[in-house]
Amino acid sequence: MTDFAAAASAIVETGRRLDGRGLAPATAGNYSVLLGDGSIAITVSGAHKGRLTAGEVMRVSAEGVPLDGNRPSAETLLHCLVYAVDPGAGAVLHTHSVAGTVLSRGLAGADAIVLSGYELLKIFPGTGTHDTSIAMPLVENSQDMPALAARLRPLLAGQSPLLPAFYIAGHGLYAWGPTIAAAENVVEACEFLIACEWEAMKLRGVTG
Repeated sequence: MTDFAAAASAIVETGRRLDGRGLAPATAGNYSVLLGDGSIAITVSGAHKGRLTAGEVMRVSAEGVPLDGNRPSAETLLHCLVYAVDPGAGAVLHTHSVAGTVLSRGLAGADAIVLSGYELLKIFPGTGTHDTSIAMPLVENSQDMPALAARLRPLLAGQSPLLPAFYIAGHGLYAWGPTIAAAENVVEACEFLIACEWEAMKLRGVTG
């Protein structure tokens, strides 16, 4: 998507849908779209994603520097990281769910959320069957975004194929795709799979 106005409109619509699914509580989450000139359209800091307006989407450089005087999300550098390590990324969505927050906190010390045997695993590149496992990178939460981005970079760059998602423990999911619609599909699949895994853990009596 090359046009800022079109990107802003798509982000607004996506925010309403994700909020309607309970994936954007309060002002949580941030969404971005890569523009044709290499800059990034991204939600401003503190905006409620279910009530977004086009005026609450701004532009930053590929390095996360504001280009229009607004203040972007504090996690802008993580969006920049995704676009830097995945040439196919065209949009990044960051969501928050109850199941993901609780599951990731319950996996203290783990470096991945391992998902096995689910049909929806086929959403991921290179996966053509349910009879497989994927390991979604899981990192500890931090308010130091440069440090968090530096920790994530080798985890993402070292994958082949690159899984278009990672999770910040006790915080939320980052997922992406070549378009904002594709990124939304990955979000839906990941949040569904994570919710399934949390329910499976409860069935096994693993409640922390």
